[in-house]
Amino acid sequence: MQKNKYATGIMCCLGATLSWGAMFPVMNDALKYMDPFTFTALRYSIAAIAFIALLVFREGKQSLSLKGERWGLAWLFGSAGFAGFGFLVFLGQQLAGEGGALTASIMMATMPMLGLFVIWGLRKVRPPLFSFGFILMSFIGVLLVITKGDIHSVLAAPSSYKANVPLILGALCWVFYTVGASYFPKWSPYRYTAITTILGLTTVFAVDIVLMSLGMIPAPTLAATFKVAPHLIYMALIAGFVGVLCWNIGNKIITPVNGVLFMDVVPITAFTISTISGVIPDSMQVAGACITAVALLLNNLYQRRMLKKQAAAASFTPQAGLAAQAAR
Repeated sequence: MQKNKYATGIMCCLGATLSWGAMFPVMNDALKYMDPFTFTALRYSIAAIAFIALLVFREGKQSLSLKGERWGLAWLFGSAGFAGFGFLVFLGQQLAGEGGALTASIMMATMPMLGLFVIWGLRKVRPPLFSFGFILMSFIGVLLVITKGDIHSVLAAPSSYKANVPLILGALCWVFYTVGASYFPKWSPYRYTAITTILGLTTVFAVDIVLMSLGMIPAPTLAATFKVAPHLIYMALIAGFVGVLCWNIGNKIITPVNGVLFMDVVPITAFTISTISGVIPDSMQVAGACITAVALLLNNLYQRRMLKKQAAAASFTPQAGLAAQAAR
């Protein structure tokens, strides 16, 4: 039963990252018609309605009440996950130009390493050296897939410099949001997702209003909204509703330490979708994909082995030890 549950967690994280890998090519086209700030507000407004409806259906209207809850902390995590990630990542993608989808997806592969440091900082739990090694290994594999072995040509592009800062900060925001779920152990993934989305939207709208009042972004028009409608459907319902929900469910099961490693699937998916159908990958791309897959597998096996050891140590008692000695 436990193995089946763990497998469910893995499938949820994989499904989420596959949906997010596709969102970068989708956003490349959407950003031609609408700025990332307005698009983020529309996207998560639609997703929030779906999240609320699902939460009420599963847990009742009382689940929306925050009386006695740490709503301030939930607002902080929601603002980081939806305002911080949505604004910064897609702003970085826009600044990166035509290759924005590729650049943004590469930077998402930094999340596993960022996750180790965030968990280390918040939880005071130093990650094992093996985890650092596996994550570095997976990141190298991703770079090989994306760049075909010519890493310098992609990362040294002039547009990357101004785009890298918001992209890295956006990735850090999402890691912060992911780890934040562990501060609400009594909340189901449905409740954490819905509540943080609602609270995060207050920050999204506040920032949008300020930027519009300062003339930094235009007010949305019906023409622009109509043009990005297909993109909104995917971003709100697939990458937003399904993706975020699966992500929170998966991380609840396998923990954020394991979950963030699946972010390495994002750039590979984005690269595959962005590539013209029928193009045969070269040897460096195949090697990179294999390296990333092996890193995911090894880290998963290592984490499961550690969990078994911890469970065995927790179940050991002095009485059990004496009984074992007597049996021998």
